[in-house]
Amino acid sequence: MAGAQPLAARGPLPPAVEAAVARARLPRDALSVFVADAQDGRAPVRLSYRAQVPVNPASVMKLVTTYAALDQLGPAYAWNTPVYVDGPVRAGSLKGNVYLRGQGDPTLVVERLWLLMRRLQGQGIHAIVGDIVLDRSAFDLAGHDPAQFDGEPLRPYNAAPDALLLNFKSVVMGFVPDPGAGVAHIQYDPPMAGVQRPDSVALAASGTGCGDWRGALRAELSDPLRTTFQGSYAASCGERSWAVAYADPQAFAARAVEGMWRAQGGKLTGSVRDGQVPAGLQPAFSVTSPPLAAVVRDVNKFSNNVMAQHVFLTMALQKNGVATWEGARDVLRQWWLQRFGAEGRPVTDNGAGLSREARISAQALGRMLQAAWQSSVMPELVASLPVAGIDGTLRRSTSRAGSAHLKTGSLRDVLAVAGYVHADNGRRYVLVAIVNHAQAAAARPVLDALIDWTADTP
Repeated sequence: MAGAQPLAARGPLPPAVEAAVARARLPRDALSVFVADAQDGRAPVRLSYRAQVPVNPASVMKLVTTYAALDQLGPAYAWNTPVYVDGPVRAGSLKGNVYLRGQGDPTLVVERLWLLMRRLQGQGIHAIVGDIVLDRSAFDLAGHDPAQFDGEPLRPYNAAPDALLLNFKSVVMGFVPDPGAGVAHIQYDPPMAGVQRPDSVALAASGTGCGDWRGALRAELSDPLRTTFQGSYAASCGERSWAVAYADPQAFAARAVEGMWRAQGGKLTGSVRDGQVPAGLQPAFSVTSPPLAAVVRDVNKFSNNVMAQHVFLTMALQKNGVATWEGARDVLRQWWLQRFGAEGRPVTDNGAGLSREARISAQALGRMLQAAWQSSVMPELVASLPVAGIDGTLRRSTSRAGSAHLKTGSLRDVLAVAGYVHADNGRRYVLVAIVNHAQAAAARPVLDALIDWTADTP
């Protein structure tokens, strides 16, 4: 590994950090810290505190996944979703099936699904006298219970990976108040075939504050075939949107594809169903994702779990022809061994950090970040990280604005940051700080104090 010198002996934490730990009422052994020069792996480590202890890193594990993917696949890698037409087209009607073959593209959101359907109509097809078949065989994954992790199945962050992932298996509801009509109009994206949904909800009494506007709607979202609102929406909220994971995630793609096709005036005599592309059939066209560098930016800036899992699984798909969880773990294990040896090898689980089993030490992650700084993909990795006090998941940081590019991590009992800090002496430092404790949520000032201490180097 880069800079394989003995670590600095365990010593006291910087006084400002010690004070922040005391104010947060955290035990000192809840914290793991590693601070070292990013540009010179041979320089003495500035701070190593419980840095060799494997801990749960929460979403900073995404750094391992995204750096490994950038290193192996390259920043320009893109996902292709081929579309096949099986039959003759006459007078705007296809006498046969359309096949959509998912290859793990994590960016097939509403706008790109709309464009895919427009491309299909560009083939001269306006009526499909047959089925639309969804081929999701590129990912071979066990069934997923979206409530298993934290009992929140309707939160988009709990969406499961899918070779044909559409809009993160979530519906975005947009609310626009219309005081003259006494209602808030509701727009749903994507359109969902066979789902009954109201197009408006009553406005609350004049003068009602916005407050907990989602709770005030009293929405019933657990029925996949019907959405209802028993409450009201405050005009003072203005325009708002609410993303909700669909209650029947396995059926989401079929309903979204059919809904989008019909919303564009397309006709379908058959159904939308799962299946596989017939052997030998050539694609009519493919839709291509943004490059991996752009996807990694979304993963790290906004800590998108399902996108991170898709990046993780794609490394296995490229190597093995089909993606499995164990295949992805094996690809990352081999990559780590080749780059850094057996020391500090992480337990990656699903690659996103949305896990109670994932483990890595602050030292191992810090050494990886030192190596990443020296790599050809350093610009793409660093640009993907939230900037302290400016954007992404660090926009509310109270540390000095603009002084650091850091990935954040947060779970119940975990709070973490990891990345790069620009110090007053002009040097860049790697900072990894991870708190594992029941009161981890109180540790944010501790992490801000560490960022400031690292940046304040004379």
